[in-house]
This record gives sequence, structure tokens and C-alpha cells, in this order.
Amino acid sequence: MAKKLLRSTSIFSGMTFISRILGFVRDMTVAHIFGATGMTDAFFVAFKIPNFMRRLFAEGAFSQAFVPVLAEYKEQRAREELQAFVNHTAGTLAGILFVITIIGVIAAPILIMLFSPGFPHDGSRFELASYMLRITFPYLFFISLTAFAGGILNTHNRFAGPAFTPVFLNIAMITAAIWLAPHLAEPITALAWGVLAGGVIQLLFQYPFLRHIRLVPKFKWRWRDTGVQRVLKLMIPAIFGVSVIQIGLLIDTMFASFLPEGSISWLYNSERLMMFPLGVFGVAISTVVLPHLSKKFAQKSEQEYSDTVNWAVQTVLLLGVPAAIGLVMLSGPLLTSLFNYGKFNQFDVIMSRQSLIAYTCGVPFMMLVKVLASGFYARQNIKTPVKIAVVALVVNIALNFVLVGPLKHAGLALASSLAAVTNSSLLFFFLLRQKIFRLRASWCLFLLRLVIAGVTMAAVLYYFRVSQTQWFIWHWQHRFAQLLLEVLGAAFVYGAVLFILGFRLRRKN
Repeated sequence: MAKKLLRSTSIFSGMTFISRILGFVRDMTVAHIFGATGMTDAFFVAFKIPNFMRRLFAEGAFSQAFVPVLAEYKEQRAREELQAFVNHTAGTLAGILFVITIIGVIAAPILIMLFSPGFPHDGSRFELASYMLRITFPYLFFISLTAFAGGILNTHNRFAGPAFTPVFLNIAMITAAIWLAPHLAEPITALAWGVLAGGVIQLLFQYPFLRHIRLVPKFKWRWRDTGVQRVLKLMIPAIFGVSVIQIGLLIDTMFASFLPEGSISWLYNSERLMMFPLGVFGVAISTVVLPHLSKKFAQKSEQEYSDTVNWAVQTVLLLGVPAAIGLVMLSGPLLTSLFNYGKFNQFDVIMSRQSLIAYTCGVPFMMLVKVLASGFYARQNIKTPVKIAVVALVVNIALNFVLVGPLKHAGLALASSLAAVTNSSLLFFFLLRQKIFRLRASWCLFLLRLVIAGVTMAAVLYYFRVSQTQWFIWHWQHRFAQLLLEVLGAAFVYGAVLFILGFRLRRKN
């Protein structure tokens, strides 16, 4: 079981890694050409709103509700019933998305006021953000259907295609920034057109994969279909429960809209770095685990269910802890190497570094939320994670009010991290309490090894650190060479210490 999950996770992580690296190239391009200004703030808000809804509805609540039901149909129903369920879900989802998209385009200024209440006080940013949101909002339609296709493929153990798909969004935005922007009266709007084009291309990319497994959906509006009703019933509360991290990040943007210009851009860049391990590892593990857990639940294999959750949690900690240590210790060098070019100056690096360190404190816990929530959703248990999410969101909002004053944008990032700690801790507690998840006897030894390896890695990075001033002076080739050396060195030390302490990847530890 562990070997199969590890192989699937490696495939998904590998494809996601390629996408994330190209995403950094995209962000470097945007930072170099446009800097961290009121215009980039306006674009990031116009991009964040449909992107937030995509994570909330499509990759979040919909996937968590759709995949368990789809897995049940796949295991227990005839092929004809499976195809009908896919057809009816596709038609109903597309119809709902179409209506939401029309409303979103018409109500763009209202959405900007709701999600960035500080913008109406700045007429130019408000108008520009509203205009770009009308371009980017249809992205929600295309990317949600892309996520629907990805759910079908993942349930059939086809992980590579869906994981590679975001590459096309990055290519479209880079192309728009370099070649389209110089020809527009307002160059920043080229990024909005890149987002829309990227959404269309990503959806088209799914077709050959669906055709290969003979499950290309025929769009039929049948919202009263039994399977569709079950998905909708599970999805409505899951909208809140599974996407609390995204809600927290959006709340950060709302608060940041009242802060000085550049604050949203600083948060965005630090959030992108924080999301790298979350996307490559956390999302990969939870995506692979969900259909597997759903299958085991349908088969009533309780012990294998618990073993899968054990494997997922340990794997998240094994990868999330060194990722968090590395992001904290190398926060300045990472931001300098990636973004300190063109209009993105040293002050922007220092400000982004503050929020990156604050976000990074919550990285392992944000990764755990993804996995632990899957432990409930695979059993079609919606109520528990939703109640926990409400508590975490209240904590996030309360801490935003407390921390935004003294820490500004970094306080908003820290509030999100502490909310993730709350969320993951409560999910872990209730998984144990409901006996869904039983700790192995080897957990204490595993944690001891993890702590020793993490502390050793941090000590090595601290000992060989280079001053931030020197990083500002170096040319980009020197920066990346030094960064690669430190990252590989830290990873080697971490892995070597674990190996010396007796940890082996392919066995129960």
C-alpha cells in the first residue's frame, strides 16, 4: 500500500514541481516588469478573486464531495451508471458555473469593494481592478471544469496529466507579460488576458486523457440525479470546511487593502513561496490519498484506512518540517534570488521576507489540514471538519485585528499560520477521538528522529549563512549557484541524519 501511494505521490509531486518552478519564473517576470506597485496590487486582487473561488468550489469543496461519490460508483456500479453520473454532474456543474460567471462579470466593482474594501478610496486602483476582474472572472468557469476532469482522472489513478496542467497558465501569463503588455495602453491588463487564455488551454488539455479512459462527459443538466444530489449535499458545507486556508488568505488581502501600497504584492510573493511546499507535497499527498481512502471506506477496510492516514500524516511531517525550516532560514536569499530585479527593489525584499517568515510558521500545519480533512471527507463526514473550520476562521479574523496594528502585513500572515495550527490540531484530535485514525507504536521514535534531523539541518544552514547585504550585491548567477548549494546541502544533511538514526522510507517507521 505505502509503495503504491509513494509512487503516485512522486508522480503528482514531480509534475507539480515543474508547474511550480515555472510559476516562479512567471512571478519573477511579473516582479521584474511591473514591480510592487498599486497596479500590481490591482491585478493580484483581480486574479485572487476567481482563483480563490476556484480553490473554494472546484479544487476544494467540489473535489472533496465529488471524488468519494465517484469512487463509490466506480467500485459498486455498472459502467453505464458511472458514465451517466459523470454526464449529469458535468452538465449541472457547467450550468451553475455559467450563471456564477455572468453574475461575477456584471458585479465586478461590487466584488472588488467586498474583497478589497480599501480600494474604493483609491479611484485608479479600484477602476483598474474592476476592469481586470471582468477579464479574469471567466477563468473560474474553465478552471473549475478542469478540476472536475482532474477528479475523474485521479480516481482512475491518472495523476500526471492533472498535475502538469497548471504549466499552461504560467506559460500564458509569461507570454502575455513579455509580448502582449508593450502593445496595450495599460500594460498590466495583459496579465488578466493571460489568465483567461490559460484557463481555456488547461481545460482543452484534459480531453485526450479523458478519452483514453473512455469517460469524456456529455453535458446533461440533471441536478435531480441521485448522485448529483449527493455531491451537492456534501459540497455545500464542504465549501467552508475544506477551504478555510484560502478564506484566511483572502481575508489577509482584505485587511492589506488598507495598508500602504505594495502590501498586497509583498503578501502575494511570500504566499507564493509558502505555497510551494504546500502544492508540491501537501496537495499532492491529499490528492493521492483521497481516492484511496474513499475506496477503502467503500470496501469497509478500517485497518487499511487507518494505515493510510498514518502514512499520509507521517509523510507530510517528513516533508513539511524541513520545508518550513528551509523557508525561514533562506527567506531573504530566496526572495532576493527570485524577485530582486527591475522594479522589485531591496525594500520590497525586506518587506516580503517579514510576511514569508510569518507564513512559513504554519506550513506543516497547512499541509496537515489538507490530509487530515481528507480523512473525514472520504467517509462523507462533512459536519466535523466544517465545525472545526469555523473555529479556525474565527481565530484567524480575531488575530488579524490583534496583529495587523503592530506587525502590519506580516501580522496578517502570522494570523493565517496560527489559524492553521488551530485547524490541524482539532482535526487530529477528532480523528483520534472518533477512532478513524489510530497512532502506530512507532510514532514517538519517528518524532524524535524528525526533531533531531530538523535541528541539525537548521544548525548547518545557520553556520554557513551569508549576510543579506552580500546577496543584494551578487549577480543573479552567483545568487542561484549559492542558493542551490545551500538547498542541496541542507537536504543532504537532513536525509543523512534520518538515515543514520535508522529511518527507512519504504517501511513502517
